[in-house]
Amino acid sequence: MAEVIDLGEFGDGFRVNPHPVYARLREQGPVHRVLLPDWQSEVWLVVGHEEARAALADQRLSKDGTKIGLKSLEEEMIGKNLLATDPPQHTRLRGLIARAFTMRRVEALRPRIQQITDELLDAVLPRGHADLVESLAYPLPLTVICELLGVPEMDRVEFRRMSTEAIAPTGPGSEVAAFTGLGAYFTDLIEDKRCAGPTGDLLSDLIRTTAEDGDRLSPDELRGMAFILLIAGHETTVNLITSGVHALLTHPDQLASLRADLTLLDGAVEEMLRHEGPVETATFRYAAEPLEIAGSHIEKGEAVMVGLTAANRDAARYAAPDTFDIHRDTRGHLAFGHGLHYCLGAPLARLEARTALRSLLERAPGLALDGPPGEWMPGVLIRGMRSLPVRW
Repeated sequence: MAEVIDLGEFGDGFRVNPHPVYARLREQGPVHRVLLPDWQSEVWLVVGHEEARAALADQRLSKDGTKIGLKSLEEEMIGKNLLATDPPQHTRLRGLIARAFTMRRVEALRPRIQQITDELLDAVLPRGHADLVESLAYPLPLTVICELLGVPEMDRVEFRRMSTEAIAPTGPGSEVAAFTGLGAYFTDLIEDKRCAGPTGDLLSDLIRTTAEDGDRLSPDELRGMAFILLIAGHETTVNLITSGVHALLTHPDQLASLRADLTLLDGAVEEMLRHEGPVETATFRYAAEPLEIAGSHIEKGEAVMVGLTAANRDAARYAAPDTFDIHRDTRGHLAFGHGLHYCLGAPLARLEARTALRSLLERAPGLALDGPPGEWMPGVLIRGMRSLPVRW
């Protein structure tokens, strides 16, 4: 029987900086039986890079909990989404959404993303200081994804509140309330768009997307798709921008190097993703059959979490993994996952992060920290800080 490691015993220090804990776990082996903070059952946690990459592509690890009698809160309240399905259902859903959410559509957003960024910086730069999260990192991707999905501007404050509570609940019952609210909201929004006819936004297009065989998304699937696009479309990008700026400001040599040569920006964003990516662990997978990962025997039905943050700091894959180095070869990082469930929103997240960082560096000389960052988000799903005071 594998030793069970209670991650909750590491206290708040684990939430602020889990990297030393993951490093100690990797020293002992690439796979561990753990008890998550605020979680009532044990799960397997993969912390080695090679093993994590393999697990992300291993179809014996199912993303569909209903196959072992489990139904997630978001599935119950909202509907099926890409993160909770396996082939052939996943193949069908991804194929339908890929018809509407194309690279051409993402690229067409480039001027609007720059315009939103410029407007946000115009508003805040005269003040000389701000919370980066509230002034740029949150409103930029939130505005982009809401415009992309066709969420009315008057709804966006409540939209943000519910989405944040869904992934990082702040109190008992708040997660259930958030999912209930989001499910009801998307039901009404989808019905409004269905009645209004084509409006050119992504959600309107998804309602009308049809495959060659006539297949279309059901109402439950549309709600699930809208939900996952919301989460992937802005919550993660908020933390990519915030953690990326924090990394630059706490590594002045790297900041100076990037300022001197902005052609390094693409590589810098990839290093931000590797060094402090916005998703700490991938969502649950379940063993569809007994299997072994690096010598650890996993029984059918047991839950497995793949540690993306842990894998991206594996010294077996990256030299000096705790060092933030924008010149590094980051190929193979797992910040967006790997395999069938590789993040569909990765191109949009990269485009938004590059635009925000370039504009901020060009327009805010002397950019520096203006105090300690706010609290880190609870749980082990999303990795990010709630605020980041900066000045220029």
